[in-house]
Amino acid sequence: MTDPRISEVIAWWRAASKDWFSKSPAFDAAFRRRFAPLHEAAMAGDLSPWEAIPEGCLALLILLDQYPRNAFRGTREMYRADLQALSLARHAKKQGFIDRLPQDLRLFMLLPFAHSEVLEDQNLSVALHRRHLPSGLHRARRHRDIIARFGRFPHRQPIFERALTPEESQYLNAGGFQG
Repeated sequence: MTDPRISEVIAWWRAASKDWFSKSPAFDAAFRRRFAPLHEAAMAGDLSPWEAIPEGCLALLILLDQYPRNAFRGTREMYRADLQALSLARHAKKQGFIDRLPQDLRLFMLLPFAHSEVLEDQNLSVALHRRHLPSGLHRARRHRDIIARFGRFPHRQPIFERALTPEESQYLNAGGFQG
């Protein structure tokens, strides 16, 4: 029997689609309140049985890739599960789970590749978007092009206390991608 929390995570996330990329403090707080225990359980590996099915992988990726970006916005914590999410996204790809999800939710199987600061992951993101979600290909290319140009996302430099290069400063000051 499938864990009902999988459906709960997906239903809540789907219902909140207008806030997915809105940077809303109210949404961030609601997400944090609702799913903090599940996020911690996912981080600890306690939900690993979910990895066996597409919907379970999706719910885990929401908890590992999206939850931290909202719950811990503007802090290093927002990236703390990135490697775990990337590993899970690779698993989902290998298992053929991406095409088994509704079109509107496939993006969340692909975002861990787009969030990586490794060019090979970015190239894979572009290829996966081309195959599974062509409507998001332009965003995948934008992320890849930033990594190809700078080797990292300049907007993350202050959070990680990494010095900005003059070129990165110019890029950000000119309105370049801010995350």
